[in-house]
Amino acid sequence: MIEAVVFDLDGVLLDTEEIWDEARRQIAAERGGRWPEDAQQAMMGMSSPEWSGYMHDVVGLTEPPEEISAEVVARLEALYRERLPLIDGAIEAVRRIGSARPLAIASSSNRPLIDLFLELTGTGDLFRATVSSEEVARGKPSPDVYLEAAGRLGAAATRCAAIEDSENGIRSAAGAGMRVLAIPNRVFPPSEEALALADVVLESLDELTVEVVEGLAAADDELHA
Repeated sequence: MIEAVVFDLDGVLLDTEEIWDEARRQIAAERGGRWPEDAQQAMMGMSSPEWSGYMHDVVGLTEPPEEISAEVVARLEALYRERLPLIDGAIEAVRRIGSARPLAIASSSNRPLIDLFLELTGTGDLFRATVSSEEVARGKPSPDVYLEAAGRLGAAATRCAAIEDSENGIRSAAGAGMRVLAIPNRVFPPSEEALALADVVLESLDELTVEVVEGLAAADDELHA
């Protein structure tokens, strides 16, 4: 049985992957950094200490990683307050699934951005737990953030379903032992190898229903019958 559902944030509920990319590129350009072609893909899923370290070590910014992280977060906070980039159907999907299962968020976003999302959407009461990858040892694709989310929910990771969009996110949730429902990111799509780790691939949040979640448990029962 699926006891709880864990949502990723960026790319699943918020259309922010391009915004993160733009904010980091701007800072790199302003401060004379080198922007590798694969920089965005490399940083997707990293925790804030990891990606700010990448910006320092690989992109070549001279500021300490914690200052780089704070600057990027400040720019995103301002954009969120101006217009929160909700993905169509995001709040409806959260309320729909939350009516049947406990919910959590497991995100690579910094804690202030997770909390701002909850504040601006008024959904804080819908999530029993929220975890930023800056609060665990390793970011995605390591399973740490999903394992921590399951722990805070009081559920075994193998009895949780994760909603993910990205290569590293899918690998993280699958590595934690969760059932994975993938809604592939259209701008930075996951590889076929990563999608093969998902139990279900959906086109949009509109297809994310309680019945789909319950179907994961039914499929598991059939597998072990």
